[in-house]
Amino acid sequence: MPPVPATTIIPARRVQGTLRVPGDKSISHRYALIAAVAAGASRLANYAPGADCQSTLACLGRLGVDIQRGEQGAVTVVGRGLRGWSSPSGPLDAGNSGSTMRMLAGLLAAQPFDAQMIGDASLSRRPMRRVIEPLSRMGARIEATDGHPPLTIHGASLHAITHRPDVPSAQVKSAVLLAGLYAEGKTSVTEPAQTRDHTERALAAFGLHVSTTGNTITVAGGQEAIGQALAVPGDFSSAAFWMVAAAALPGSRVEIHDVGLNATRTGLIGVLRRFGARVEVHETGSSAGEARGTVVVTGDRTGSIEIAPEEVPGLIDELPAIAALAAHGGEVSVRGAAELRVKESDRIAVLVAGFRALGISAEERPDGFAVRGEGAPSGGVADARGDHRMAMAFAIAALAARSPSTIEGSDAVVISYPGFFDILGRLVA
Repeated sequence: MPPVPATTIIPARRVQGTLRVPGDKSISHRYALIAAVAAGASRLANYAPGADCQSTLACLGRLGVDIQRGEQGAVTVVGRGLRGWSSPSGPLDAGNSGSTMRMLAGLLAAQPFDAQMIGDASLSRRPMRRVIEPLSRMGARIEATDGHPPLTIHGASLHAITHRPDVPSAQVKSAVLLAGLYAEGKTSVTEPAQTRDHTERALAAFGLHVSTTGNTITVAGGQEAIGQALAVPGDFSSAAFWMVAAAALPGSRVEIHDVGLNATRTGLIGVLRRFGARVEVHETGSSAGEARGTVVVTGDRTGSIEIAPEEVPGLIDELPAIAALAAHGGEVSVRGAAELRVKESDRIAVLVAGFRALGISAEERPDGFAVRGEGAPSGGVADARGDHRMAMAFAIAALAARSPSTIEGSDAVVISYPGFFDILGRLVA
């Protein structure tokens, strides 16, 4: 077998610098998908460069949507309206992207043709029943292998439903709402806890009416989106790793510009303040309902953090980064996060194994983990198991070690943050 790509992390006393992060991954997916069923062209500035969002564009291209790539991350999507997609000549490959597969399934459920969606080995292990069930209730017929990809979607005329998922999921919510654009009547999703609301904001940005009452979101079928010029803010989940690095290493200061400040995504700010860091937030504007601005994090002292189950939906992508706080001293305890086990990897098991390999005390729990900083860890070799967030979390944790560490599978960062290690080198220089 070929060697696993690896990166060596040199210990650092602090991180310092000013930077911008790539375009928001969650928003980029949603803008591209809605633009593809809009009337007219949409220009999406600062579209996320990672492999996941490129998978969404590739799938749309196979459905007959004209995708034009410009300079500095700009992408133009020439929408074909609700009924203008073409039957693909082969499978739609979502790569590693669960977002692509789940949300695109909502749009494919109403098309007058059959489509098969496939993914890589990791995506093929991820559960899809939570999206298959509501789309089937709406009228689509979806074939899967024991609830896992590949998915064969037989589109149909859809009818509206009221969906009450047992587990909060922004991707499932989005799939149902997108399918609801084609359904007769009004489709509603009532969440058990609020998840990120980028889909609701994106639909409104494209001229569609969405109503929200408490945790219930409703969209009426038959609405036609109109092409737009939109700018994607910086990805808060990518910025999270630099924010944690600065918070964890006293004497550090990191300033991140033009990052998204959507209130459903920024729970990490409160976590870092509870840990002992100083965090300044300066909102500089808003576009299409998405706030953006500058975040400055200064490392001051370390403490202990407990993440309760009710906090998890708003922190689900940041939990690997939060774990790295404790590598530098203090303690992080997480409960109610069993959802981590069905991400790109079993993030609970992989995180605990990787931290232990770096010499950090970590305990695996059925629905979470506990990490305890007990002085500078020894360093070692941690395997990211093909998971981009694991690779970045291990890299931040390894900064605290007494000797250099190796992150195996570090090339997984291309999924969301292709330049991550280049920026890391600049911040610790």
